Amino acid sequence: MYLASDNIGPALPEVMEALTAANQGHAKPYGNDPWTERASAALRALFEAPEASVHLVATGTAANCLALATMSQPWQAITCTPLAHIREDECHAPEFFTGGARLNPVGQAGDKMTVLELDAALSGLPQGVVHGSQRGPVALTSVTERGQVYTLDELGALCDVAKAHGLKVHLDGARFANAVAALDCSPAQMTHELGVDALSFGATKNGCLGVEAVIFFDPSDAWELELRRKRAGHLFSKHRYLAAQIEAYVKDGLWLDAARRANAKAARLVAGLRDLPGFTLAADPQANMIFATLPRATHKRLFDAGAYYYIWEGELEGKDPDEPLLMRLVCDWSIPEAEIDRFIETARNVA
Repeated sequence: MYLASDNIGPALPEVMEALTAANQGHAKPYGNDPWTERASAALRALFEAPEASVHLVATGTAANCLALATMSQPWQAITCTPLAHIREDECHAPEFFTGGARLNPVGQAGDKMTVLELDAALSGLPQGVVHGSQRGPVALTSVTERGQVYTLDELGALCDVAKAHGLKVHLDGARFANAVAALDCSPAQMTHELGVDALSFGATKNGCLGVEAVIFFDPSDAWELELRRKRAGHLFSKHRYLAAQIEAYVKDGLWLDAARRANAKAARLVAGLRDLPGFTLAADPQANMIFATLPRATHKRLFDAGAYYYIWEGELEGKDPDEPLLMRLVCDWSIPEAEIDRFIETARNVA
C-alpha cells in the first residue's frame, strides 16, 4: 500500500520500450540526435508554441533552478508562496543557481497566493534603491505543495499582476499533467496564453524514468539557458535517453492519460475514506494528492499493517493516541485499484 509519493512508482511501459529502442547503435551526443529533435518538436506542437525553446534535464530541481537563474539577477527577489517547492524542498538550490537571488514568500495561507497579496508584495519592494532587493520573476506552481490547483482565471490574474510590474512568470509544473487533467484545458491555455514565460514540464512523477523539460515560450533566453545547463553539469552526453522518454511520454496523449488515471485513483481513495472515524480533509483534493488528519493511534495501526505514506505534520511517536496528525497520500498512474481498496478496508478495520 504505497501512497507516499508519485516518485516511487514504476516508469510507464511505453517509456521503457522507447529507451530500449533508443539503446541501439550510436548517436551524436549532447542533444544533437534525432530523438531530441523529435521530442522538442513534439513539445512545441503540444503547447502550440512553434518558436519555444526546449531544454531537457534529469531532475525537477535542475529544471526549476536553471529556469529561474536564466530569468533573474543575483540582486533580485523571486516571489513565491511560503510553501513553494523551490523554497521548502530545494536545499537553497535556487539561491545557489541564481548566484544569490532571494526567495520572497508571499501569502498568509501559505499554499496559494492571491492577486492582492502578489500586488502588495511587488509594490512593497523598493525599486531603484541600491540598498534593497529589486523585483525579479514570479514563481507559481500548477499543483501546489498541498495538492491545490490554480484555476485558469487565478493563474491569468496573477500573470497580469506580474506583467503590470514588468516581470516574467515561471510555472513549476512538476505535476503539470495532473493540473491539466483536473482543469480539462490545453497546455497552451494554462501557460503562454495566460502570460507564463517559462515552464518546468514535469515527467518523472507521472511515469518517466527521470526527465523534465524546461520550456521558454520566448526563445530569446535559450542560449543563456544552454550555457547555464552546461556550466551546472546538467547537459547529458547521452542525451537521447532523456529525449526518448519525452518523445514516448507525449505521444498519443500518454502523459495526460497517466495523469487522469492518477487523479481518478486519488478520487477513489478519498471517497472511500471520507466517513472514516477521525478522518478530516485539510482541503478537498483537486489532483492526485490528499492531505488529511487521522488520530495518531490509527496511523500507527496503518503502518503496522503495511501502509506506506508520509506524516506531514506532527510526530508519530507521541503520547496522545487521539491527537490528529496530518498525512499526505499520493496516487500515481500505476497503483492498482485493489491496493487503494485494501488501504481503505485496512483503515476501516483499524480506525
